[in-house]
Amino acid sequence: MGDVVHGLPVAVSVKRTNPEAEVTWVVDRAFEPIVSRCPAVDRVVVREKGIGPWLRQARGLGRFDLAFDLQGLAKSAMVVATVPCKRRLGYHWQREGSWLVSASVRPDPSSLHIVDQYLDVARAAGFPADRAVWGLEATEQDQSDAGAALRKAGWDGSPVAVMNAGAGWSTKRWDPREFASLSSRLGRAGFAVAFIGAPSERGVWDAVAAHEPGSPLDLIGATGMGALVGLLSLCALHVGGDTGSSHIAAALGKPAWSVYTLTSPERSCPYGEHSRCFDARVSAVSAETVAERILSEHA
Repeated sequence: MGDVVHGLPVAVSVKRTNPEAEVTWVVDRAFEPIVSRCPAVDRVVVREKGIGPWLRQARGLGRFDLAFDLQGLAKSAMVVATVPCKRRLGYHWQREGSWLVSASVRPDPSSLHIVDQYLDVARAAGFPADRAVWGLEATEQDQSDAGAALRKAGWDGSPVAVMNAGAGWSTKRWDPREFASLSSRLGRAGFAVAFIGAPSERGVWDAVAAHEPGSPLDLIGATGMGALVGLLSLCALHVGGDTGSSHIAAALGKPAWSVYTLTSPERSCPYGEHSRCFDARVSAVSAETVAERILSEHA
């Protein structure tokens, strides 16, 4: 999810430079709602699983002047390789043979964050971008679905602090006891705390709830991808780690507080939110410290 969100500014840079360009994005089904909510993308193609189905699908897409491989993995390289195209450029960190398909674009030395490194690929193709613009927009239906999920969970109308204790890797997760403590502190400060996550992350939520004496809202598995965008567009703030919802919140212009336990915040924190990021690789991060910073800003 994070890779998809990080790539949105590339589509925006293409469209802003050449409004007549037709931008097509090939994406896995799970993340189609994110791409389809970016007006800079003209056509969203959900990639069929399997080489055979994809090859049949690719033949109907037409010819392209330029293709970007921003992920640099075998599955993204297969897409770029099988679509007729004049030129193929790729993100510099190419793996799984993707360097055989796309020309690697070396990032500018000043481009520390992955979003800036993606934009370097767009710049190499002639699409200047002096800043990252996402163009991500929640629909009215997204916000309506998010509101319905909140009310069903018992929301009282208070400002919502969305929290995500999960992450793709367990090593990227902050201690659930700290999430529980932070939830209690934000709840006492007047926030309605709502925990989100995929259905498969129910165990992560259970670990938090075991230490949480308050009543945070349980939205685990309660929002589809569109409703998640809607929820984050309505919230007062988001707290998470190196996980997709953190990056969506930042793309929507919401305060995205994060605790990084494994990856480098300089490279992959919610874009523009480094000042709200805590680096737990350097020293332990407590809920008290995070709460103090959040409440001093949102007082």
